[in-house]
Amino acid sequence: MGRLFGTDGVRGVANEFLTPELAFALGRAGASVLAAHGERRPLLVGRDTRLSGPMLENALCAGVCSIGLDVWKLGIVPTPAVAFLTRRLEAAAGVMISASHNPIEDNGIKFFAADGCKLPDTLEDEIAGHVEAHHELPRPTGKLVGTIVDRTRDVAAYADHCVALGGDLSGLTVVVDGAYGAAYDLAPRILRRLGARVIRLHCKDDGSRINVRCGATDLASLRRAVARHPNSVGVAFDGDADRALFVDEGGDIVTGDHVLAIWAKELLDMGELPHKTIVATVMSNLGLELAIAAMGATLVRTAVGDRYVLEAMQRGGFRVGGEQSGHIIDLEANTTGDGIATAVRLLSLAAKAGALRALRERMQTYPQILVNVRVDDKRCVEGDGVRDAIAAAERSMRGKGRILVRPSGTEPLIRIMIEGQDETEMRTIAQSIADRIVAAPQL
Repeated sequence: MGRLFGTDGVRGVANEFLTPELAFALGRAGASVLAAHGERRPLLVGRDTRLSGPMLENALCAGVCSIGLDVWKLGIVPTPAVAFLTRRLEAAAGVMISASHNPIEDNGIKFFAADGCKLPDTLEDEIAGHVEAHHELPRPTGKLVGTIVDRTRDVAAYADHCVALGGDLSGLTVVVDGAYGAAYDLAPRILRRLGARVIRLHCKDDGSRINVRCGATDLASLRRAVARHPNSVGVAFDGDADRALFVDEGGDIVTGDHVLAIWAKELLDMGELPHKTIVATVMSNLGLELAIAAMGATLVRTAVGDRYVLEAMQRGGFRVGGEQSGHIIDLEANTTGDGIATAVRLLSLAAKAGALRALRERMQTYPQILVNVRVDDKRCVEGDGVRDAIAAAERSMRGKGRILVRPSGTEPLIRIMIEGQDETEMRTIAQSIADRIVAAPQL
């Protein structure tokens, strides 16, 4: 069996891989490890709108209580709210039940340490080591059994925090695509408090439609909505609102790379960008690298995954990093990607500048082709045939582009990214690599 925890917690099809029994065992194992490290404070637990959320939430909370720790339930909240409130309320840890941008049938369980950061691999492995033998862990009785307390009122502190990050949005019309997920109610309310006129799109508590042709994974309906409301801008969240993407007044997409370029310029002008450095991943567009260099700053690239971005930021003493997909981490605001905080800050800058489009033009985007190949075994990319196909493709591009082929950290996919100047050529190259992956023998 492979490692239980992936790059973003324990994730899989709910009630198939991620069963109530596994959630219960994770609750017991997690609480036991925390207790062994001297932690007796409550655990915070939040979830998104998925239909499987209450089932897994109740199982996990029961497991925690069976070890003797208390649970404070936050209800439906964005992932960054769990990270923020874990620190704010001085909890032992935070747990988010969500599969973020994944399909409806998936769900996940992600732990945050007391400092609001994801647990280090060593602690995750320690928890995983107790899962199979969780029935052997202690079972306190009587007054020593943990309790479950409703703490949904504390989410207001996160909302106040996000409002405090923003400026005056009066006069700005914002179409908010909540993806039927965790931001469906909170994001519109926060933007209205700042003065924006908000048009709600897919902003309902409907876990049967989370991420379905909406939100940050599919911007088509948001672009149409922005077109119907002249001079408006749009923001789309994913299922757990740890990422946000935008649509400007002309209908063009503002990616996480654009946000990083915009924010880098603002912080440089204010003298508030430590070491004049921004952190991004290998998936970030070449245009970001060139824009950052033109500012006299440096771009540090990491492996794909916001946890790797955060690790590089902490090692280097950097403030801001993120991913093209819309995960933006500003350590002055939160310890994880925060879609609502990103929206508040970017839209505040847009209101000040007069248009989001003007800010978007700070970075020129180079054509980038992305292809996902579904596989049974992600190790198939290690075969000679696939490696030879990638090497041949790189030679054909003659140093005028980038090729990145990598397994997804959260889904049974191989992701292919081709970046260069000739889009037709890139599509041909991407398809040739995809065909070789499909034909590759399973290892």
